[in-house]
Amino acid sequence: MALVDPRFVGHLHALRLALTDPRFPAAAVPGALTAQPEARPALARAAGRIPVGAGTAHLTDVLTDTLTEALDREDIGLHRVELGSLVATLALTPAQRDEAREAVAAVDDEAVRLRTAVKSRDGFFTTFCISPYSRYLARWCARRGLTPNQVTTASLLTALAAAGCAATGTRVGFAAAGVLLLLSFVLDCTDGQLARYSLQYSTMGAWLDATFDRAKEYAYYAGLALGAARCSGDDVWALALGAMVLQTCRHVVDFAFNEASHVEGGASANTSPTAALSDRLDSVGWTVWVRRMIVLPIGERWAMIAVLTALTTPRIVFLALLIGCALAACYTTAGRVLRSLTRRARRTDRAARALADLADTGPLVELISGGARGRGRTGSLLAPVMAFLSSAVLLVWVIFQKNPASWLTVGVAVCSALLAGAAVSRPLKGALDWLVPPFFRAGEYLTVLVLAARSGAHGALPAAFGLIAAVAYHHYDTVYRIRGGTGAPPRWLVRATGGSEGRILVVTVLAALLPATGFTIALTALAVLLALLVLSESIRFWVSAHLGGAPAVHDEGEPA
Repeated sequence: MALVDPRFVGHLHALRLALTDPRFPAAAVPGALTAQPEARPALARAAGRIPVGAGTAHLTDVLTDTLTEALDREDIGLHRVELGSLVATLALTPAQRDEAREAVAAVDDEAVRLRTAVKSRDGFFTTFCISPYSRYLARWCARRGLTPNQVTTASLLTALAAAGCAATGTRVGFAAAGVLLLLSFVLDCTDGQLARYSLQYSTMGAWLDATFDRAKEYAYYAGLALGAARCSGDDVWALALGAMVLQTCRHVVDFAFNEASHVEGGASANTSPTAALSDRLDSVGWTVWVRRMIVLPIGERWAMIAVLTALTTPRIVFLALLIGCALAACYTTAGRVLRSLTRRARRTDRAARALADLADTGPLVELISGGARGRGRTGSLLAPVMAFLSSAVLLVWVIFQKNPASWLTVGVAVCSALLAGAAVSRPLKGALDWLVPPFFRAGEYLTVLVLAARSGAHGALPAAFGLIAAVAYHHYDTVYRIRGGTGAPPRWLVRATGGSEGRILVVTVLAALLPATGFTIALTALAVLLALLVLSESIRFWVSAHLGGAPAVHDEGEPA
């Protein structure tokens, strides 16, 4: 429901922002107000409270403003549009109308619309090399009725074509792959800019955008590994798998730290010296861009991959990617550890619940932690230390043991599960408890990688790549559900996938029980089974959420 005062004078885009943005239950600018279905009962109550009679004309003379103030008091999430240089006002006299029209004529709202279509915080490469041009592509798409989801799908198909070109193993194929990967990234920027330009936000769109980004990058890794084998017989599957593991663990660190930022007193409660130093650095222009480039966001990362693919070999691409992402991970994680240690704040129950969901522990850890619940002091370093030991003990064993494919390894995996149970035996509210999910992810992924690599079987590493890709999708899906405010995946799904410790135990049992060739087949079957399970549930959930009218969302956060 929209209300617009006939005396409204302003830019068309100001009116568009107030009336057509689906992300908010209600939105308003001076002289205009809109209410989504969830806000309409509050609007009806507000209208019913306005008295009618002598002496109340001032309440209905500017009805939109009266109702806006009433909705604001209802605390339903009213969004007051930040106009910036745009104009939106009520002209109550001819003089005011003339003055407002002059103000409207002085500002080009189409230029403002194009500028604000670009994400406010992005990487250097995206900001200066892509967005100055992709915003016009977004406008071209809007004028032809294309939707952000269609552009997102085009970006995915272009990236898959790039992976296919890389898989040919020819120099021409590698060059074409680099070009197509950059084109895919241009389209990836365009879909978000189109959503902001035309205000076409949706739950489905946010999920597709985030999911397809991961699918594109990891499919390209697989294409490079296939191309290397076809071109020169160079087996780089371990490097491809290492790059996927490192990048996924980086994202888990990002997600877990952000969720842990929900503290009592609000996000502004972070008054640590490290945060203060970061704020001072952000006040110096050139340091902002240097710090954004150091973390190797998606724009810089894809540009590096594309150029190196066209000019060098897949092995060099993966080595550069591993070195760059490792340095970025050390930089960001060290800064976050310092922030956490010097921050005087207590995590909320929501933060603890989100970290527990991100840990993705299964029925075995449930059984173990249930018996240990209540032990350990909240706020101590017990959880991250136990999580680190849980992963480190198993990894050291499978790396240095002469024959990791043995029943002794299964016993070590059980000990690892016991340590994992101790890590999550209490609410994760400690200063460094956000490290628990990344430790679990690193332990699970690297254990599968090492066991596959040390099996010596042909095809074991590609099978492990598929298995970790399926599990990583499940972990990303968990993140996107939490971010969307819908909660983690259902507990039955987590139990059905075995949880982190359950999958490790299954893989170690398969390695001990089967010969090398059988282990490869088992990994492949496990990858297919998990992929079908998590994909079918994820698609069912997001489609039903979209059709059920879930609140529209759009990620304006840090570049992934």
